[in-house]
Amino acid sequence: MIEYKRVSLRKNQYKPDYVSPPRETLSETMKALEISMVQLAARTGFAKKMINETIKGKAPITPKMAIELERVTGVPASFWNNRERNYREFIAKQDELGWWS
Repeated sequence: MIEYKRVSLRKNQYKPDYVSPPRETLSETMKALEISMVQLAARTGFAKKMINETIKGKAPITPKMAIELERVTGVPASFWNNRERNYREFIAKQDELGWWS
């Protein structure tokens, strides 16, 4: 009889100690596409203030914004949603551990 050893996948999971804010990726994408904040606001239909706050990291990338970003930049909405979710999860875990205190 063959015995199988149970392997835990959790043991080898990658857990970064830093996650970059989605705003950095958004800024880089805008630069690569040569789109200004004013142009992005006009193309997405969001107010310039909202785009500005998102780029500054004061406002999150919402699912609705992710869809508009996909339409304008060609970068899938799922990418923007995952970047935002991963970043917010990372921040919440750091808060829980008291890293920001």
